[in-house]
Amino acid sequence: MSQQASKKQKADAGESSGRIAHKKVKDAEAVLLKVKALAVKLKQTQEVERTLTSLNLPYNCREVVDKNSEAVLDEIEAAMFEIAASILKGEGFSFDVPSRAKGNQVYVPELDRIVLRDSVSKRPFASTQTCRKAAITARILGLVHQLCTKRIHVTKRDLFYTDVKLFEDQGQSDAILDDLACMLGCTRSSLHVVASEKGVVVGRLSFREDGDLIDCQRMGVGGKAIPPNVDKVDSIQSDALFILLVEKDAAFMRLAEDRFYSTYPCIIVTAKGQPDVATRLFLKKLKTTLRIPVLALVDSDPYGLKILSVYMKGSMNMSYDSSNLTTPDIKWLGVRPSDLDRFNIPQQCRLPMTEEDIKTGKKLLEEDFVKANPLWVSELELMLKTREKAEIQALSSFGFQYLSQVYLPLKLQEGDWIEALCAAQQRPDVGEIGNAGERLGSRGHKALGA
Repeated sequence: MSQQASKKQKADAGESSGRIAHKKVKDAEAVLLKVKALAVKLKQTQEVERTLTSLNLPYNCREVVDKNSEAVLDEIEAAMFEIAASILKGEGFSFDVPSRAKGNQVYVPELDRIVLRDSVSKRPFASTQTCRKAAITARILGLVHQLCTKRIHVTKRDLFYTDVKLFEDQGQSDAILDDLACMLGCTRSSLHVVASEKGVVVGRLSFREDGDLIDCQRMGVGGKAIPPNVDKVDSIQSDALFILLVEKDAAFMRLAEDRFYSTYPCIIVTAKGQPDVATRLFLKKLKTTLRIPVLALVDSDPYGLKILSVYMKGSMNMSYDSSNLTTPDIKWLGVRPSDLDRFNIPQQCRLPMTEEDIKTGKKLLEEDFVKANPLWVSELELMLKTREKAEIQALSSFGFQYLSQVYLPLKLQEGDWIEALCAAQQRPDVGEIGNAGERLGSRGHKALGA
């Protein structure tokens, strides 16, 4: 693109920025037209799930699967027999633990998620460097064996308190637990150890949890806690048109109290910040079962985008289970850096980015999955250029119900979301749905120059 053309597009964007704030919210039927079109398109698209084995990659990768109690017990007992045999030979014992180091993680464009390369490190008991970790590994193997034998589940905190002197810190027992899941080739939930309840859901959704019927429209402002054992969730029913994924608990409560889902049929989900495993599993299950679009509402800062990327591409810590935990096709609805001018967010509600924010933003621009999304790059570059960030709550400067009554309806009405692309795709395919940059004159989008 020539410099003259680029300058013209930026000038056009500057003239039209802020116009969306003066648009009128139409009736609910009109607001939902583009969302309905997106939902229909999604249901008509045949999903082809690609796997690591089908890609013939030049390197081996390690992934886990759900295993029942008997299968996990077999794996643990086989490992212990090997250890016993090694000790009887006078060779001591050692665990072969898959390496989950950052250098062993890789983003696979064809799958659009982070995976773990198959590299194993030794954890010998006879080494002064690893003897304590080896002892903790053996102890947790024994505890998981008990849980699978008794068919009961405990939280990670419960597990920590079984041997506080040995574990010292819950972070250490948590890390070993992930090592064991990876080593045994099963998901962490297969070990019968779950995290405490964190995420919540509300809206047009009903399901059965361990046989009990749950209606998420009758759960009040606080919503229904997402069960830590998502395997016990079945019989999912919904007439929602989309799932609204919300970063903050405060925004969730606002939308729940205003019964946003009654006017605009949706399911609202939040993990109250950094996404936990149960919320990620639950979101994946909803998306796979209902086949409706997921729209994300996060803060306009690098950490909001990092949280969104964890839902979509996976986390480094849990890369071995990314096939079960990721929901790749999530639309970035807001709050985006270009929204700050387009919705005339007051200057006093915009926060200056810290050096750490800027560093995080620049690191995100170097990620392969971000580079694959030119519209994401444009928004991030705009954020770094202005050095401004804003929370979802900044919209409350126009009124406490501005989020539910104006901002989100306008976003849905205009189809103003960013489609996610993976690096394997050639170019943005925004089309007529979600083509917000062209229609709304978004400064960030116009600067892109499709």
